[in-house]
Amino acid sequence: MKSVSIVIPVKEERETIVPLVQAIDSVFQSTLGGSAHLNEVIFVDDGSRDQTWAAIEKVIEEYPFVLGVRLRRNFGKAIALQEGIQLSTGEIVITMDGDLQDDPNEIPRFLDALEEGFDLVSGWKIVRHDPLGKTLPSKIFNKVTALVTGVKIHDFNCGFKAYRRNIFDSVRIYGELHRFIPTIAHSMGFRVGEITVNHHPRRFGQSKYGLNRLLKGFLDLLTVVTITKYSYRPGHLFGGLGVAVGAMGGLMLLYLTAVWFHGQAIGGRPLLIISALLLIVGVQFVLFGMIAELLVSLNRDGPSNSAVIVEIRRHVLPAVRKKRKQSATDKSN
Repeated sequence: MKSVSIVIPVKEERETIVPLVQAIDSVFQSTLGGSAHLNEVIFVDDGSRDQTWAAIEKVIEEYPFVLGVRLRRNFGKAIALQEGIQLSTGEIVITMDGDLQDDPNEIPRFLDALEEGFDLVSGWKIVRHDPLGKTLPSKIFNKVTALVTGVKIHDFNCGFKAYRRNIFDSVRIYGELHRFIPTIAHSMGFRVGEITVNHHPRRFGQSKYGLNRLLKGFLDLLTVVTITKYSYRPGHLFGGLGVAVGAMGGLMLLYLTAVWFHGQAIGGRPLLIISALLLIVGVQFVLFGMIAELLVSLNRDGPSNSAVIVEIRRHVLPAVRKKRKQSATDKSN
């Protein structure tokens, strides 16, 4: 029987917590039956200012499999996912959004796709119930990302994904790179697949998607291309740029040399300064590449993010809760 953990980052989604837990519980009780065991549903409250944490505490009291994690402030989706995944215990980790737009009834299909041999399965919201201002930029971003990275996925922004746990032994989530996990995993040799998923209109709250997120996404794309293609050979990236830039400067100097041999003065030409600068920059790029090659041999593990957590809340059995209250009363007396 497969053990499953579901990680759900939330920010100001107080109305969705209860119905989402009920829907997930129904899927595992009825549809999956004895084929999969739900280890836990982990809600990570990413700095909500409404009653989201109170709603999480409520479902923790009612559903023993719910775990609540409260961050000190809004750190972003990547940190929220990282903290939830670190606390998860299932051999399969499913991530989904907490706005009720992802359908828990799709979970069995994710598990079936993993059984086909994939290590990571990404959702594709082929029919989206979002405004054009959100869907059009997303389509452009997805096409550019697929073209640049070579990973043929239609919806990198979809938060509904299923992973085998061993992926997170190799892939570290930071910044805004959570949407690029399929790209990073693919570069490491993991098998990445995709299934179409049902997408519901937003019933509560407001979308967190904006133009700022799109711009960050394209900047992160450059980061992903760098770490997936050059993380083990950074000298090729900087050295290649250095050779290209230096070659341009060298060609310009050759041209100026030929002009000089024909009796023309070149001392006052701007092209002489430009060519010299290109040569200097080219040498610097090569040196950067050599330094980068030295750095990759060092330990690249960053510090733990555990300091961002302010509270972790688990279900406590009524008898244990009563005993703790009695102990606290005795101490006060």
